[in-house]
Amino acid sequence: MIEAKLAELGITLPEPAAPVAAYVPTVEVGGLLYISGQVSFVNGQLMTGKVGDSRSEEDGIAAARGCGLMLIAQMKKALGSLDRVERIVKLGAFVASTPRFLRPAQNRQWRVGPYGGGVWRCGQACAQRCRCSSAAIGCDGRD
Repeated sequence: MIEAKLAELGITLPEPAAPVAAYVPTVEVGGLLYISGQVSFVNGQLMTGKVGDSRSEEDGIAAARGCGLMLIAQMKKALGSLDRVERIVKLGAFVASTPRFLRPAQNRQWRVGPYGGGVWRCGQACAQRCRCSSAAIGCDGRD
């Protein structure tokens, strides 16, 4: 059902990213699938930069949507079929942004803000299964 919805929306999942360090992309325990942190790819290119500095809010939304697709791709690879997804329990995001950028999740509408872009993409595919608890944190990443 989820894969049919993705096809209907014209959404193609990316190839799940392979780990770049000593971790596994997913772990299934007690009927829950935990997914390691994902980075944002848009059109096959890694998104870098900070929202509010070298990147616009629209870039952040595109990055979040790319990350949302990668999360779904990791789910499919781990579970074999997205039809096994009963519910998304929690979705967390770290938004690379300047300290002055205050909208990682300030507006809880589906399509607003970088974090909302990822939730919106998940919601397009999974509908009610994606109604979840969530957290979004703006990260400056200064040394």
